[in-house]
Amino acid sequence: MNPTILVLTEETLNEADARNLGYLAEDNPVRFEILVPADPGRNMLVDVLDNLSLLDFAAAYRNIAGPHLSEKQEVKAAEQELAESLDLLRGLGFDADGRVTGQNPVEAVVEEARRSQAQQVVVITTPHAVEDTFGTDWANEAQDRLGVPVLHLYSGSTFIGDS
Repeated sequence: MNPTILVLTEETLNEADARNLGYLAEDNPVRFEILVPADPGRNMLVDVLDNLSLLDFAAAYRNIAGPHLSEKQEVKAAEQELAESLDLLRGLGFDADGRVTGQNPVEAVVEEARRSQAQQVVVITTPHAVEDTFGTDWANEAQDRLGVPVLHLYSGSTFIGDS
């Protein structure tokens, strides 16, 4: 069985994300296990502060006033994000599987990393100024609980978060 790289993403993987994951695999056969949380457990106030720190006023307004998805809609959206991410990776020739997680994404990563004996964990998110600054982001939390490397990448870029 090929070594596993576990990927936790808060949104659909894109071409840049797939390219970054390909760099991790190099020419070695690996298996990607993708986790997409149905409920990322985000705090609305923290999300608004994140949006404001990035000068994304429209997103801050949407977080306050915008339509909020029901639990069923969140699961359906996560399933769609997972399916699209798997299609992308498989289309590029990668061995990839995945699942939608529940309310605690970090706990899901810890459980899956131990179950699959993952060689590495990659967390792909958009920038979250508050969590990234105070080290409370998913990558830092996972790093504190696991004995494997955790890489924090910002979606759609080559920027590496601090974990």
